[in-house]
Amino acid sequence: MDFRLSDRIDHDALRRQFLRNGRVEIEGLLAEGQAETLRHYLLARTDWKLVMNAGDKVYEMTREAYAAMDPAQHVQLDRHIVNAGREGFQYRYEAIRVPDAGRTLDPSDLLTGFVAFLSSPAVLAMLGAILGCKDAAFADGQATSYGAGHFLTRHDDDVAGKHRRAAYVYSLAPAWRAEWGGLLMFHGDDGKIEEAFAPRMDALRLFSVPQQHSVSYVTPFAPEPRLSITGWLRARDG
Repeated sequence: MDFRLSDRIDHDALRRQFLRNGRVEIEGLLAEGQAETLRHYLLARTDWKLVMNAGDKVYEMTREAYAAMDPAQHVQLDRHIVNAGREGFQYRYEAIRVPDAGRTLDPSDLLTGFVAFLSSPAVLAMLGAILGCKDAAFADGQATSYGAGHFLTRHDDDVAGKHRRAAYVYSLAPAWRAEWGGLLMFHGDDGKIEEAFAPRMDALRLFSVPQQHSVSYVTPFAPEPRLSITGWLRARDG
């Protein structure tokens, strides 16, 4: 699919919005119908992996491997993740990673195509103008699915050597209610939540790095996963 920007984007208003606090929401990013096509494509994918951490180590598990665990193993894993999330940096969600630049890519893969679209000169120029960023050279990304019990605790995305200029979350969750959880929340120095974005359809959220944020716990009564594509706009090394 040939991704195209909506013709209703107000660049000047978005720039003013970003200048207020280093974050901005672009409602209706893509041309009509494209977000829905992308959403249905991702929901049909079967190669999702559960992603979680134990300290600095990252672990991935296929859906088949998770289903093969017995109930006692599920309880033990849940207990470990919840206990670790009380104090430290902890996360649990499903993901499909976009291949690194330079690898052979499947032209039918809409996920890879969307991230490549964000890296295109025209889109980078538009986002750079909104963010006041002149050296963003490409976007990386992954699809993320937050189901019941998934979350991401507070962090700021500032990783040495990654040259991250801004983070993005492209939301693909229609008719989502805030009480279901999965909110993208921004934390103030006083411990209060400064702002929170509920999942919605075809909305690109951008925010400067570093900036303290989290994704709130998705409740058991959420009827569907919080689906999105996330990543960073990055400068080249050096």
